Amino acid sequence: MATVNGHASTPDVKPLNDLFTGLPTTIFTVMTNLAIKHKTINLGQGFPDEEGPDKMKQLVGAATTDQHNQYPPMFGIPELRQAVARHSKAYSGIDVQWDTETLVTVGATEAIAASFLGILNEGDEVIMFDPMYDCYGSMARRAGGIVKAVKLKVEYWSVDRTHLQDAFSSKTKLVVVNTPHNPTGKVFSKEDLQFIADLCIQHNTYVLLDEVYEHLVFEGSQHVSLRSLPGMQERSIRISSAGKTFSFTAWKIGWVTGPSSLINAIAKAHQFLVFTVPSNLQRAVAYGLDNESSFFTTLGHSLEQKRTYLAQRLKKIGFNVLPAQGSYFLMADFRPLLPEGSNEDDVGFCNRITVEAGVTALPVRADFS
Repeated sequence: MATVNGHASTPDVKPLNDLFTGLPTTIFTVMTNLAIKHKTINLGQGFPDEEGPDKMKQLVGAATTDQHNQYPPMFGIPELRQAVARHSKAYSGIDVQWDTETLVTVGATEAIAASFLGILNEGDEVIMFDPMYDCYGSMARRAGGIVKAVKLKVEYWSVDRTHLQDAFSSKTKLVVVNTPHNPTGKVFSKEDLQFIADLCIQHNTYVLLDEVYEHLVFEGSQHVSLRSLPGMQERSIRISSAGKTFSFTAWKIGWVTGPSSLINAIAKAHQFLVFTVPSNLQRAVAYGLDNESSFFTTLGHSLEQKRTYLAQRLKKIGFNVLPAQGSYFLMADFRPLLPEGSNEDDVGFCNRITVEAGVTALPVRADFS
């Protein structure tokens, strides 16, 4: 602060980071604030109604009291890393060496950020499927990546194979595959995954697999990890989360598994982002993975029942409900409800039903790159 002719003047302010300061407030925050203001039923909140096993909560308290509360190992406590390796083998058929191929993170989002920072160089191209979890694009760009978005075909969220093939180039470093998919609820078929795997091998690219909803799959569908396919184990990393597996979203415990060369690179970013993860929560999640399978193996059935209940009533009103095979999400087309000639978009519609109907939903455009 300087004084000019007796008056305080504000110095020129240097600009902050262009990418992050240019981002809007997340749509989750915008719509939740609107829901709070109007005291509505919030269908866009993004967390479950029911929490996970009581035993796990009790263990958090016991671990805080009975165990030390100093820095745990940067890669995670051995108990959780070993449990993650056992879980990988039991539910995806993928062998993991717990001491060299696992990393515990502050939720899946930190795992995604550390992965982009550890793998990408300036100018590397990253293929992602649109719509997508809203952190992917921003974090990849911050790491120097160039996002190549491949839009899923809306009616059945199918992969446009020609578009996907055309997205690959000599600069493609990484492909991001999220299955079950946020926000469509699509579960990628084994045929889709094999097609992606073949392209990755052909173009010598890595794959980031966001599989946080791996247990949230509906009847008649099956979650298959692309890392389980031939030739993909050494070029893929898998990310999962206790928040989704056990409905403890506040805990922010995630993990990454993959070849040691990739895990070590990701860990070097992780060490300067957060360094380590609360050990009491890690101990509870380790117990849960080994002893609470009855909780996470029934989540898909429970969510499918709730989705069916809501979908039937939305269809009765006049919405066109799009198909899904897993996860929390239900996508619905509101356009059949609009009067002829209306040009109301999804943002306007979601704002209007919040105010007029007392129900808050999320406009889907927020999930497109």
